[in-house]
Amino acid sequence: MNIKEEGETGRKMSAQRDILLIVVIAIIAAFFCAKFNLSEALLKWTRPLERLQLDEVPAVLLVIAVCLIWFSSRRYFEANRQLRMRRSVEARLAEASAENQRLAQQYVDMQEHERKALARDLHDELGQYLNAIKLDAVSIREAASDAAGVAGVDKTARAMIANIDRMYGVVTGLIRQLRPVGLDDLGLTAALEHCVNEWRLRLPQATIDMSIVGDFASMDETRGLAIYRLVQEALTNIARHAEATRVEIRIQSAERGPAEILIADNGRGADMTVPGAGLGLVGMRERVSALGGSIVLSSERGAGFKVMASVPSQ
Repeated sequence: MNIKEEGETGRKMSAQRDILLIVVIAIIAAFFCAKFNLSEALLKWTRPLERLQLDEVPAVLLVIAVCLIWFSSRRYFEANRQLRMRRSVEARLAEASAENQRLAQQYVDMQEHERKALARDLHDELGQYLNAIKLDAVSIREAASDAAGVAGVDKTARAMIANIDRMYGVVTGLIRQLRPVGLDDLGLTAALEHCVNEWRLRLPQATIDMSIVGDFASMDETRGLAIYRLVQEALTNIARHAEATRVEIRIQSAERGPAEILIADNGRGADMTVPGAGLGLVGMRERVSALGGSIVLSSERGAGFKVMASVPSQ
């Protein structure tokens, strides 16, 4: 229950107490009036002052009591109405939040589906054509080595082969970025190990220590991709900004519990009080939030960067 709803509930209870107090006081007054005949005594006291109309005081007091009861009951019903309206609004807000979460997850799924299709097309179409061109260039080079007076052909063929090799490397890198290597066939653990091994080659100055505890074989593709992208983006940020010499990655999942991810480095860190965040950090939050999880990013200048996330198992 939030603070506003607690306030509405408090006003409702206050109105109830007011009504109860008025009823109790009225009952007590009726009891004493009947026991001590206060009306006769009051009439006797006020008879000498008939000109002041003091004998009408009981009727006036009765009207005041009725008005107080009406006022308290009005407060009670108004507080009750406000509470019902607030609960209705909060229910609609909860539905809207769930719908936003569903749409965010749908967007992430569509994005991953497009990446998967693009990676498949790059591999099946462009990769094969590049490989065919390379085979043709090799054939030209071999034919030129046997022909006299065609020395330039061999040099051109070698340059073609070198350029194609570089292009093939670029395409392979794009495929790996679009779709994690081994995720579909070998599972999340193997894909993460492959990813971290590649980053070890790219960051020779940093020691990357990773441990994975738990069974991730039964985890669905969406959550597995979210964890993989989280690690991938964290390592990308470390490579670009951290200048770290040590990186720690801890991923564990208890049975039927959420997957807990910790990624920490000893780099130069960042000032988290400065507004604004990179697209990578925004993407981390969106992916985890779309799955109903939580993520905490903490850092200080000179004290490294830490990512702590929790991804529900279902």
